[in-house]
Amino acid sequence: MLTTNGLDASFELTKHAISLKAQGIDFVMRYYSYNASKNLSLAEARALSDAGLKIGVVWETAGTYSGFFNRLQGLADGSAAYQMASNSIGQPVGSTIYFAVDYDPSATDIATSISDYFFGIGDAFDAASKGAAGYRIGVYGSGLCCKTLLTNNLAEMSWLSQSIGFAGSKDYASSQSYNLIQYLPTKITVDDDNALSVDPDATNSARPAGLFTIL
Repeated sequence: MLTTNGLDASFELTKHAISLKAQGIDFVMRYYSYNASKNLSLAEARALSDAGLKIGVVWETAGTYSGFFNRLQGLADGSAAYQMASNSIGQPVGSTIYFAVDYDPSATDIATSISDYFFGIGDAFDAASKGAAGYRIGVYGSGLCCKTLLTNNLAEMSWLSQSIGFAGSKDYASSQSYNLIQYLPTKITVDDDNALSVDPDATNSARPAGLFTIL
């Protein structure tokens, strides 16, 4: 596998798909959430795929503090994400849904509330797939969070946050244990001469990233 270049954005990219591809972007990361305005839509997924861009998705709502995370929240978010992927987008099974832990959690946070949350996601995925092939669970977060959840088999893939000062992130980046890595925000100019504020990302050439396209 080759390292590929991408970006993540919390806004629709439909009208920019061809321009992004022409600028050397290989994939885009988009959102599932309870906020329809930032979610990937079927029309957008088709436009991105038609332009030759691969797609990745992350579930993120309010995962910026320890008190958000618990097993019941994981069950709810896991079920909602699975249904959006399957019923709204037609995301291919075997691809990944990442779940965001968007702060610098302590080891205790990860071992307790965050692990409980990912246990809930796993249970929700198992229930939704009914024993058939389903989606893979990924985590977006710090190096310590990614490493711990993968070690404990609570996630299969990791997307390392741009916040390199978070616990364990420098070592995780150096070890290239991630499937995806995020870099500091930048702006890119697209075909309507607007500057889009985005976060650059890259895949790891040695690991799959769980990206997909749709027909």
